[in-house]
Amino acid sequence: MINFVPRRRLFVVFALAVTLTATAAAENLEFRQCVATALVQNPDLGISRAQIEQAEAGLRQAQGNRLPRLNLSLTGTRSNDALNAFGMKLGQRNATFNDFGAGEFTGPTALGVAPQNLNHPDAVDNFNSRIEVQVPVYNGGMVQSYIDTAKAYVRAAQSGDEMARQQLTKNILMAYQGVHTARAYIKVAEEGRAAAEEYVRITEKLHKQGMVVKSDLLAARVNLEDVKVKLLEARNAEKSALNQLALLLGQSLDEPLDVGAPVTPSLLAGSEAALRQQARDGNAGLRALRNQVEASGAQVGAARAGKLPQFNVMLRQDWNDKSIGLSAPSYTVAGVLSWSAFDGGVTNAGIDRAAAARAELVARLRQAEEGIGYQVTDARRRALEAEEKVTARVANLEQAREAQRLVKKRLENGMGTLVEVLAAQAQLDHAGADLVAARYELAVNRAELKRAVGVLSAETL
Repeated sequence: MINFVPRRRLFVVFALAVTLTATAAAENLEFRQCVATALVQNPDLGISRAQIEQAEAGLRQAQGNRLPRLNLSLTGTRSNDALNAFGMKLGQRNATFNDFGAGEFTGPTALGVAPQNLNHPDAVDNFNSRIEVQVPVYNGGMVQSYIDTAKAYVRAAQSGDEMARQQLTKNILMAYQGVHTARAYIKVAEEGRAAAEEYVRITEKLHKQGMVVKSDLLAARVNLEDVKVKLLEARNAEKSALNQLALLLGQSLDEPLDVGAPVTPSLLAGSEAALRQQARDGNAGLRALRNQVEASGAQVGAARAGKLPQFNVMLRQDWNDKSIGLSAPSYTVAGVLSWSAFDGGVTNAGIDRAAAARAELVARLRQAEEGIGYQVTDARRRALEAEEKVTARVANLEQAREAQRLVKKRLENGMGTLVEVLAAQAQLDHAGADLVAARYELAVNRAELKRAVGVLSAETL
């Protein structure tokens, strides 16, 4: 008996299904949206942003050394030490002749008497309120060297952040296209499974007719199971690529995610020599190293400043009282000129150490420049090679498809063997997989060329 669902109930069930499907739908992001999201949420970029903030704070700290320093202090003291007690009374403008033991002086014959009040005073309380200004006047260029060092580190951090952004863009492309590549493998595997199922059906039919032996039927079934395993691997690869993309975007793996249309970067125009020169001028990693070299040169200048004289001015206003207050004001003005005439070679050793550090960075920069030149040449060569591969793989796929059709026809007519059919199908599957791989390789190598040159972004892809 057939049961009919009431129309209203059917509508409710349909509406609920649509609602649940919309709720569970994965977020579909185009490539540019993926890059924009990652630039905000990716943890690695959070590290590079923190490094920029550290460098900028170091610059502000270095620039602050140029300015005067204002110190405020309040010091409370209680002492019966003879020198300190008398000094605090003087500071309070409260010293009297009696503090010298004047009452014990009876004439020239008392010159050898030790005054009790002077040598054994009562404890004295003193509160010293102080405002002190220290003004740097000349330091041999040390402060300016520190500022130049900090500025160079800021530029290095900014270049490092740009390099991280370009590397992240490439990684997103690899994961994003990895999803499409895995889905292309899935399509190839599903076509292979359909063909394998058809071979099993045909072989079973021919086996019943006595046209093939049982081993052929078993081989067809084994082939079907192999194709199912490849399909499972392709589906797992799709999930893995989506997980990698989610990690790059800074999203939870539990959050549904899907990708938009596939992207294929354009080939960067220019000769190898021109692209290598462009990379030397524009690669963010090289700029970061150059800024580090500049910073190390400024550090050499800071070390050499230790051999020059320094002059600073100090202005101070004091108040001393038995309690907290502003009684007994006094001021002090001092200029201090210092010059380290001999320090056992410490300053010279510091200069040599800074110069050696700079020489190391210069060597690293030269090595990196040569490495970038090689990366550009290699990436361009691989990108051009991938273009040839794609063209060849397309032709191979068409030929393999036609060969598989002809062999299958022969088998259906009882003129071919299952071995020939399976070989032709394997060749077709291999050709399809090769084309998928070639297209992925083309996208990655073109992106790598732009990254090496230093122009990779979602907008210039």
